[in-house]
Amino acid sequence: MLNMIIHGEPTSNPPLLIAHGLYGSARNWGVIARRLSDERQVVALDMRNHANSAWTDQHSYPDLAADLAEVVEHIGGKADVVGHSMGGKAAMMLALGHGDLVHKLVVADIAPVTYTHSQIQFIEAMRAVDFSTIERRSDAEGQLAAQGVEKALQSFFTQSLDIKGKRWLLNLDTLATEMPKIMGFPETDASWAGPTLFLSGGASDYVLPEHRDAIRALFPAARFAKIPGAGHWLHAEKPREFEAAVRTFLNA
Repeated sequence: MLNMIIHGEPTSNPPLLIAHGLYGSARNWGVIARRLSDERQVVALDMRNHANSAWTDQHSYPDLAADLAEVVEHIGGKADVVGHSMGGKAAMMLALGHGDLVHKLVVADIAPVTYTHSQIQFIEAMRAVDFSTIERRSDAEGQLAAQGVEKALQSFFTQSLDIKGKRWLLNLDTLATEMPKIMGFPETDASWAGPTLFLSGGASDYVLPEHRDAIRALFPAARFAKIPGAGHWLHAEKPREFEAAVRTFLNA
């Protein structure tokens, strides 16, 4: 089962599952998870091949959705689900393939489409870090900076750095091999009619008007909202606004 960080106790509200994006971890969501746990139990996950969850040679969205389904069944059989980016695609597949396990769905800054850009350059940057010279997180950030990785992403990536173990807490080999699947989205005839919010960053280009037909074909009850001034990492850039939008939707 996926590694879980549990915030709060069960309440009369459904528990909330949080699925992070590529290169992320449950720890990235600590502040938002703690704040939302005032009304419901919140379970932040390490997705497979990330942080403290198992490493495998598979990283398809049906696999990731099955991982999420196992957790939902373990924590009570039905949950609200928030997923960002890769985690958003996994959450969508959970709803499409295991719809009885999902109460409400929030998809953060991603659409059920294939993206043409890749994230492989970041794997190459992380692989190039010389661990023999790393004594603190800032050492790794400096090496990532020298490879053109922007400041915000340096800090983000190094949250998955095991300094003592001289390694990344990311299965870079599998993530590289499976990158086409991560950038894609499985073809499916399924749909899920439950309450769904597509919450995107106002300054992001991940969820475009031309994606709405594909979204509504799979999620006919989909609603759309934007957080002004936020990019793809909307929960990190505008955490208060993100929390408020999620809370309002879940409590509606």
